Amino acid sequence: MKILVIEDDTILSDTIKQCIINQYDVEQAYDGEEGIAFALEKIYDLILLDIMLPVKNGYEVLKEIRNNKVNTPVLMLTAKDGIQDKVLGFRSGADDYLVKPFEREELLLRIEAILRRTNGLYLENKIRYKELTLNLSNRQVTINHQAINIQGKQFDMLEYLISYKNTIITKDQIFDKIWGFHSETTTNVVEVYASSLRKELKKYNYHQYLKTIRGVGYIWVE
Repeated sequence: MKILVIEDDTILSDTIKQCIINQYDVEQAYDGEEGIAFALEKIYDLILLDIMLPVKNGYEVLKEIRNNKVNTPVLMLTAKDGIQDKVLGFRSGADDYLVKPFEREELLLRIEAILRRTNGLYLENKIRYKELTLNLSNRQVTINHQAINIQGKQFDMLEYLISYKNTIITKDQIFDKIWGFHSETTTNVVEVYASSLRKELKKYNYHQYLKTIRGVGYIWVE
């Protein structure tokens, strides 16, 4: 799962990253404009958003991404603990509010609570779609309780697509999340894996849910 940290204090941003890097993929932005650009360009599971940011403050960032139909849950981070500040944050579209300074354990618990609350797919560390189940603990895929041969990056791709079903995921987004910026391969590998994934799903008539958007990417549809 991927988290975007929008925090201008580089020391605090790096500290947050170190706190959560073992559980999540982390990207960092250091001002409001950069944070908006990241949030609109990529798909994240959660955004940690400071309020006192340069260029555009956290409220402005939150308002703009919500106006652009980005529904990623947002945990606001701030030194302000006044009730009016919290009210403004929630009314702007925040999902939770954490006052600085905070303990590592509280940050992790807040993150886990938001992800559990906002992503109902992740029950018992499993993702389910009809009779198809992805077990995130042992990375096994089953259909009607029968294990099927989807492993490695095929598993990662299937998890990504089902987690954001009915949302078009571009090839670049898939490549970035699964292979990473520094991979020596090219985005063409996405097509190869999508083809092999569809071939395996076809054995169980689940290939019909994986659609190709020509020239753009893929979507898992109802």
